[in-house]
Amino acid sequence: MENNNGFTEGKVLSPLIRFALPILFAIFLQTMYGAVDMLVVGQFCHAGEVSAVSTGSWMMQTVTSFITGLTMGTTVLLGNRIGAGKAQDGGRVVGISILLFLAIGTVLTLVLELLAVPFARMMQAPQEAFDSTVLYIRICGAGTLFIIAFNVLGGVFRGIGNAKLPLISVSIACVTNIVGDLLLVGVFGWGAAGAAAATVLAQAISVVISILIIRRMELPFSFSKQNLRWERHTAGQVVRLGLPIATQDLLVCISFLAITAIVNALGVIPSAGVGVAEKICGFVLMVPSAYMQAMSAFVAQNMGAGRPDRAKKALAGAIGTSLAVGVVLSYFSFFHGGLLAQLFARDAAVIAAAAEYLKAYAIDCLLVSFLFCIMGYFNGCGRTTFVMIQGIVGAFFVRIPVSWIMSQVQPVSLFGVGLATPASTVVQLLLCAVYFIWLRHREKKVPAVPFVVE
Repeated sequence: MENNNGFTEGKVLSPLIRFALPILFAIFLQTMYGAVDMLVVGQFCHAGEVSAVSTGSWMMQTVTSFITGLTMGTTVLLGNRIGAGKAQDGGRVVGISILLFLAIGTVLTLVLELLAVPFARMMQAPQEAFDSTVLYIRICGAGTLFIIAFNVLGGVFRGIGNAKLPLISVSIACVTNIVGDLLLVGVFGWGAAGAAAATVLAQAISVVISILIIRRMELPFSFSKQNLRWERHTAGQVVRLGLPIATQDLLVCISFLAITAIVNALGVIPSAGVGVAEKICGFVLMVPSAYMQAMSAFVAQNMGAGRPDRAKKALAGAIGTSLAVGVVLSYFSFFHGGLLAQLFARDAAVIAAAAEYLKAYAIDCLLVSFLFCIMGYFNGCGRTTFVMIQGIVGAFFVRIPVSWIMSQVQPVSLFGVGLATPASTVVQLLLCAVYFIWLRHREKKVPAVPFVVE
């Protein structure tokens, strides 16, 4: 078991970085996990199949983001309990989380299977990609329970300060998915359907192996079948902490679904190009994404231990290191986007479209170095409702309107459409700055006390 005592004692930045690195590698592999679908399909299939994977994967990303956000409730509650010296409550938190997410997964599976066609229509999937998009959603939808189990395991172990098991889980899934894609898409020629089947198979194998590993590990709390008992109060705590984050992530994904629909209406080449660009963006945003997850657990434990000073120092260090990496990645995205896009597509028109869209994300790469770290800080402080509100404002009052307006300007520029994302980030950063100043002003009037979820 990974020792997490360094979270509330001693140095600040080095323990945070050590904790964030496995999360970063896990995000890298998880991004590879999704990008391999696009890469293999882009090399062996036509633009219609690439568009289908792009649209269908965004639908599944929306589901996954919602679940990941909701599991943050488990991460924060468990981390808070450990920081407050109540690790014995961990078994109850984990048991309730398993039952809660099992019920959610069952409902989501039915929704995805029954509404795959309406979803594809809503996304304005190009005619050449429509049937493949529906099939991709249905196949991935059938594996929703495995996707949820995968994320619940990650949420639990981040909460106790162990980022290594999620890394192992993603590694297993990534390798399995690569083999599956090459076999089902490259050899058997199943296209988008093969990519979806490989994804589900990889998740299933990863979950099974992870459970076998967990059974041999020593946990900081006891867990048995008796913990698989419904407790309304604990379930309410998980939902209360996780739902605002999940809602924010869901609505952000919906805003990107709206942008995808707007781009899909422009034709199969812009659709495929933006799909390729979005996969590259997953790699570009890895460092701030890792810090957001790491900060949530790090801050939760320090707030539970009554050490808000350490939480603030962690925030400053995370922003600084994230921005240093962001400058380099922004340069490559803006000036060498076409070179990156060639990894995922052979069609020159698709590559050009992806490169144009990536220039806008190069700007956002700098901005999210601040935003994601601040969001992780607020999550760890239990300020998840604010995180949800600022996300909603950015998504629905900036990102969607700006992308639609730019899509109406002739000639249409994918760079212009892509500017909706950094525009949204600027607004969200302003809201976060105002809220952070307000919190500091309130702390001067009210003495700080340990934040413990009751």
